[in-house]
Amino acid sequence: MPKVSVKVKWGKEMYPGVEVNTDDDPVVFKAQIFALTGVQPERQKVVCKGVTLRDDDWGNFKLTNNALVLVMGSKEEDVPSVPVEQTRFVEDMNESELATALDLPEGLINLGNTCYMNATVQCLKTVPELKNALLNYDKSSGGGSAGDLTIALSETMSALERGGAGACAGAAARLLRALHAAAPRFAERGPGGGLAQQDASECWTEIVRALQQRLPAAPAMPQTSNDRSNVIEQYFGGTLDVELVCSEADEPPTKSKETFLQLSCFISQDVKYLQSGLRSKMSEQITKMSQTLGRDAVYTKTCKISRLPAYLTVQFVRFYYKEKESINAKILKDVKFPLDLDVYELCSPELQERLAPMRAKFKELDDAAVESSLTTKNKNQGDSRKEIKNKTVVPYWFENDVGSNNSGYYRLQAVLTHRGRSSSSGHYVAWVARGDTWLRCDDDTVTPVTQDEVLKLSGGGDWHCAYLLLYGPRVLQLPTVEEPMESDPPAEPSGDPPTALA
Repeated sequence: MPKVSVKVKWGKEMYPGVEVNTDDDPVVFKAQIFALTGVQPERQKVVCKGVTLRDDDWGNFKLTNNALVLVMGSKEEDVPSVPVEQTRFVEDMNESELATALDLPEGLINLGNTCYMNATVQCLKTVPELKNALLNYDKSSGGGSAGDLTIALSETMSALERGGAGACAGAAARLLRALHAAAPRFAERGPGGGLAQQDASECWTEIVRALQQRLPAAPAMPQTSNDRSNVIEQYFGGTLDVELVCSEADEPPTKSKETFLQLSCFISQDVKYLQSGLRSKMSEQITKMSQTLGRDAVYTKTCKISRLPAYLTVQFVRFYYKEKESINAKILKDVKFPLDLDVYELCSPELQERLAPMRAKFKELDDAAVESSLTTKNKNQGDSRKEIKNKTVVPYWFENDVGSNNSGYYRLQAVLTHRGRSSSSGHYVAWVARGDTWLRCDDDTVTPVTQDEVLKLSGGGDWHCAYLLLYGPRVLQLPTVEEPMESDPPAEPSGDPPTALA
């Protein structure tokens, strides 16, 4: 009888009728307890008939209908602490602050060193095309462990959209179980028996690999084409033109193409900015077998981007293996990254030529904005009055390649950070953009932050520093301007919001 209904007692509180599915891992039950009591799973001691529940299996912990389950443990907020800042009461908030305070998205609870997974999910959730594909995923399509992981991520996205701590806790537990099945290394245990901390970049790669196998590409839009088979390749996949030139022999250059789902920013003593780290990786010295010399020789490998994805993932290569301590040690160096990124210089001449028309439109709009700001003082002087009725949203992809980037301009929309000295310890957090605001998603705690706080995540100390960056396409919105005739009276505002034309 896998499903039973039990009574959960925590302190003086009694919660009857809690349904438990013993086919699920015990961590799912602990997630339900967290949703009821607010006690984090790692702080819980769950006892029934003298037997303590473990995290990894039910063992001798036998549940029957109407059994009494005792929960011991305190919420973190029960521990007295000195407030960092003065409490703001709802009555004292303005309209904007109130909207921010009451309309925060749901977080994901930490099921025991699962912050790496929670941060990854929150960053990927910022890609609307990926989120919608997951929400509409056919859960009956099968697909083994990759299919199960895709289904679990689909359910997690649905739970985050609906809200509710209980639903999100259960979805996160199922996602963790699917991740363990797809990549058993994530189920490793630490010295104390609890789940070991894992690398968020490896989790990101594993999830993306599963989605690449199971999530079909969006259908081509009218007057467009799409030859990519899945959403990941469509919106995250780029292409490199690669040229190899031997430095030790007179060989003809070797040209080829490579694909990528993310770019790497290697951190050296000279790298102080993201752009220089990316640029240095595009031209490097490698050693390979020379057919002319019959031995290994030094080659110069030059890469140019020939296809830009709509969403550009960048990894800061911050960890390296330290043999003496047998850990992946962390490079704490401060490397600045921008909110707006231009990768034009990294592109091939052919792609640069294709990017030129959209870049010209952005320049025209930016120049108009500068001119408008200079003439703001005269905006109420008679003939110069203009009224913006609508905005036309221009597609950010090439007509024959849905999911590409047709300008080379990007805007930062998510940062995954790590705090600590090694990839197998510390803590991961997601910082995501929602409109003009930024949110810090620290497991189940979601709080608004400023852009300045996000830009301070560049490293240089023991505070959180950027590990993965996710840039989305900068979207061009052209205003539709109407200039009323001098004899016309000013138009009355309609009260309708501006419309966006796809």
